[in-house]
Amino acid sequence: KLTSLALQPVISPELVQGRVHLKCSYSHPSSKPPLRYMVVWSRLSTPGKKEQIQRDTTLQSFSYVEMNGVNVRLGDTVFCTVTAFARDAPEQQSLPEESRGFYAGIKFLPDSLQIAEDGKEHVLTILSTVPIACPEHDDSCKITLKLSTEELDSQLLGPPNIALSACQVDLLRAPCSESSCAAAALTVTAVTDFAQDGNRISRIRAEPVGQRDLLWRAYTPKDVKVTVRDLPTGNCYSFTDPHIITFDGWRYDNYKIGTFLLCQSTARAFEVHVRQWDCGGLRSATACNCGLAAR
Repeated sequence: KLTSLALQPVISPELVQGRVHLKCSYSHPSSKPPLRYMVVWSRLSTPGKKEQIQRDTTLQSFSYVEMNGVNVRLGDTVFCTVTAFARDAPEQQSLPEESRGFYAGIKFLPDSLQIAEDGKEHVLTILSTVPIACPEHDDSCKITLKLSTEELDSQLLGPPNIALSACQVDLLRAPCSESSCAAAALTVTAVTDFAQDGNRISRIRAEPVGQRDLLWRAYTPKDVKVTVRDLPTGNCYSFTDPHIITFDGWRYDNYKIGTFLLCQSTARAFEVHVRQWDCGGLRSATACNCGLAAR
């Protein structure tokens, strides 16, 4: 056996002649006898089970596998395992060393969100861990993702649970660094629905559109799970001739005729005007709500 060589294989994405490849790089000890390497590529087919996809024997300190959408696809987690052999004595070999798993595809950061109906915007970053290949003479080097939301409890009728700042995003090609070869950001906000409907779960789905490339056309990234925490809502009332109950429970009467500012927020552009007309006739001076305007 050769001693432990600390080959430390690492997978990185790379464009080779305009096509997406994964490169397994490892240290090249300047040792005697001279070495050759066996590189076994595998992918995670089901949790805990690896499937071999390619085997190379090389004198180089690297090995490539092409992401062609057939044996290596977007969405795969890929590994490379390297064993060194003495060139003139093949029975002398090092212990095999395996790289960390490399996820090839679209990632969401964070991959799940827990937000509340408080109007705050939460940034969701979408990135591609592999470079975006461009057709020749095509300057529009990007992947367009169409975004949609889906509520998991579809029996509850009402407005959508979450709102996105964009319906689609473009991932523009950039130099690969720190497992990102293209990135975009959007914001997610929980819809304040003024209903006590409990905590609800939604999903954000991204789908590549307008792709001729087989690699991207057959790929759907994982959904992002968004849990929306329900917050209690305030209520105020104006009813009959009109009696008014405020948000904090105070009670008033307003029998006058005219248009009144019923409610106004000091924090945002939100107000309600109410119009009251005579509805008591000659016997009693009584006003009733007959219309409202809200923004």
